[in-house]
Amino acid sequence: MQKEEEKKKGGTPRSPKPPGSPTKKQRTKPRQFFREVMAEMRKVAWPTRQEVVAYSIVVLVSTIVIGALVYGMDYVFSRGVLKLFGINS
Repeated sequence: MQKEEEKKKGGTPRSPKPPGSPTKKQRTKPRQFFREVMAEMRKVAWPTRQEVVAYSIVVLVSTIVIGALVYGMDYVFSRGVLKLFGINS
């Protein structure tokens, strides 16, 4: 009801800050920031050396296989296009 009356009057209710609006947060000092970062880093489940080596090998092998597939498909398609248009290379 109040909204309709405000619309008729042409005004809108103005308040300094609407309820639920975020307040300005204070900045964290650098020392406190690094303390919090270090506390969070202690919570991280770090992989073992064996896990890192295993994951690295999987990534390298996958990269080589995908690269070989892309190279093979590029070679086949380029030869096909050249043959289709009768271009000798």
